[in-house]
Amino acid sequence: MTQLALVIDLNVCVGCSACVTSCKEWNTSGAAGPLCDTNPYDAEPTGTFFNRVQTFEVGEYPKTETVHFPKSCLHCEDPPCVPVCPTGASYKRKEDGIVLVDYDKCIGCKYCTWACPYGAREIDEQQKVMKKCTLCVDRIYSTTLPERDRRPSCVLACPTSARLFGDVHDPDSVVSRAIRESGGYALMPEWGTQPANHYLPRRKSTITIREDQLVRADNPLKVDGKLPKPSRQEPTLDDVTSW
Repeated sequence: MTQLALVIDLNVCVGCSACVTSCKEWNTSGAAGPLCDTNPYDAEPTGTFFNRVQTFEVGEYPKTETVHFPKSCLHCEDPPCVPVCPTGASYKRKEDGIVLVDYDKCIGCKYCTWACPYGAREIDEQQKVMKKCTLCVDRIYSTTLPERDRRPSCVLACPTSARLFGDVHDPDSVVSRAIRESGGYALMPEWGTQPANHYLPRRKSTITIREDQLVRADNPLKVDGKLPKPSRQEPTLDDVTSW
């Protein structure tokens, strides 16, 4: 059985919000951009985001790293939002595993919001219905778009190719290979929802920067040789051979 999903590489996501902007442009009635749709600069802005990018720091100063974490509906294989819906508006498609909302049936009760452990549901204050990521279902099956464009808008917009799209049940798909080869993981698996979307972890890399490298090469003092010598000298060949 097919299960379409996104795989997001946290190692190359730069937090540019291109995915947020393109998602809003394609899926919502609001203006494209990272801001809320209505009254974005007022005390009570409102709007609907199918996709968000959360940015935070990890580690302890001075050894900290900035992490950009895109998050949207994870299209769980066992979605808790579906059984709690009193009208059947939330449902999971059998043919591709995409979780959708039937706006004609939705009464905006927010039961799905309370059931979702990932905070992926939002109320549209104008239409009074619950909304979420649809994996751009109208794009991926469109017959009017070129085949190369039949992917979610966030995937097409990502400048670093941090977002992959495909069938996670197909072992030969690009997403399955990425999960298998790069240690992809599901978000909060302890909830038992079996999220279809996966994340590729950040790869640790250590970069050694010498003290003299912190000064620009065109610094006049460096050019004239008037900079003070670094407090720690790099080891010489004699030092290395004597170890």
